[in-house]
Amino acid sequence: MSEDLHALQRRLAEFAAARDWQQYHTPKNLAAALSVEAAELVEIFQWLTPEESATVMSDPRSAGRVEDEVADVLAYLLQFCEALGIDALTALAAKIDRNETRFPAVRQARPDRADRTADHDDRKEGEEGEGRGREE
Repeated sequence: MSEDLHALQRRLAEFAAARDWQQYHTPKNLAAALSVEAAELVEIFQWLTPEESATVMSDPRSAGRVEDEVADVLAYLLQFCEALGIDALTALAAKIDRNETRFPAVRQARPDRADRTADHDDRKEGEEGEGRGREE
């Protein structure tokens, strides 16, 4: 994937160079453009209910708008990273690593035993009222 990302960054750089736009692609301007495009993505969802937002891709017109805005956000993010020499995938991997340490996983609450049918031992344990240390 990293090579694909770099290929897209090259295409974006070539596109900008062919139009003499590099002079405008400063970190400040790219950060601002990224913010504007992210706001345009938010605007699509602004007044939708959670249920409506979950189905936005089922309508070809709204799906196209979402895809266009996602592309704009990604394009400006990649250009921003290129301008500052940031490897986006390396930065993301490092951030995930930090977040895994900062926010350790918590054990999921067990579903209601009445809903569980697949695990015989758990049903048996629940029916017998014994703890985990019981002997078989």
